[in-house]
Amino acid sequence: MNTIGSELRLTLFGASHGPCVGAVLDGVPPGMMIDVARIQGEVDLRRPKADIGTPRQEEDRVEIVSGMTEGRSTGGPITLMVMNRDTDSKKYERFKSVPRPGHADLTARSKYSECVDLRGGGQFSGRMTVALVAAGAIARMLLEERGIRVAAFLRQVGKVRDTEERDVTSGVLSRSNDVRAATDELAESMRSEILAAKEDGDSVGGVVECIVDGLPMGLGEPFFDTVEGELAKMMFAVPGVKGIEFGAGFRAAGMRGSQHNDPFVLVDGKVRTAKNDAGGILGGITNGMPVVFRVAIKPTASIARGQRSLDLKSGRQTELKIEGRHDPCIAPRAVPVVEAAAALVLADLSMRGGTVD
Repeated sequence: MNTIGSELRLTLFGASHGPCVGAVLDGVPPGMMIDVARIQGEVDLRRPKADIGTPRQEEDRVEIVSGMTEGRSTGGPITLMVMNRDTDSKKYERFKSVPRPGHADLTARSKYSECVDLRGGGQFSGRMTVALVAAGAIARMLLEERGIRVAAFLRQVGKVRDTEERDVTSGVLSRSNDVRAATDELAESMRSEILAAKEDGDSVGGVVECIVDGLPMGLGEPFFDTVEGELAKMMFAVPGVKGIEFGAGFRAAGMRGSQHNDPFVLVDGKVRTAKNDAGGILGGITNGMPVVFRVAIKPTASIARGQRSLDLKSGRQTELKIEGRHDPCIAPRAVPVVEAAAALVLADLSMRGGTVD
């Protein structure tokens, strides 16, 4: 299905090399002020940056075609569209018979037969996230009215890892550099790691960390609509995401309970925890601490190096060299996508929990 959410529902449509990509956001309360410039600014953060991004340069101008009048939401579905103008589909025909390793070519063909659109990755392309970011900007406005902030940054690229403890301010500050690292020094190291992979005709992956503060205690709908469950479902809809962890995450497997448990304390009359290995969530419900999670982004599947594949027509092994325009690392561009995806989930849960009217 192409729709997610309960009270705040998001539907994505379009394809990488189709006329446009877009989103329909249903459930936004009437009368909300919508900052169109803010939406465009969030989308611009996702655009490829110079030498570490794809040469494909889309204008990415967001058009709001329904659900808003005189700068305010009408209460009806908000439809956002972004036109595709810089497409080159000539090199994609071969992938119907010779699937690209690491891509959805083979599985998409098995599900949708010869009708599948593989140009630029079709509906499986990261291009679809431009619409997700546009819709997520509106969800962020909903949250920020309640003092809830969502911010992400690049925790790791390849072997370069940020080892410092960070807070939501780190995500805000990361907007000052193209790599979306927490500091300019880390940005340069990560940039070098990306360019080294690019020079080798290869690609590299990364880790995006997202922090959400200002959430009230009590959000989440156990058993199956927990905060972790809803965030994980949304994150795995983002192309390239291969893993997610909350708080201490997989480190918890090597800890004892006495190390992992977060002691309760009283701060300004409110119950909080002395540390945050739980990542702000207990029993699938927010506990008033910042929600902290990390997502693993795989290396870009399209690389310049020759790769082994199978010619489905002849049944023979063949070498495939992928031409076209691709990112040597998609992790920097995934940062605003993760922020938007988190905002959409948490705005929906807030509306279900009664904290957003």
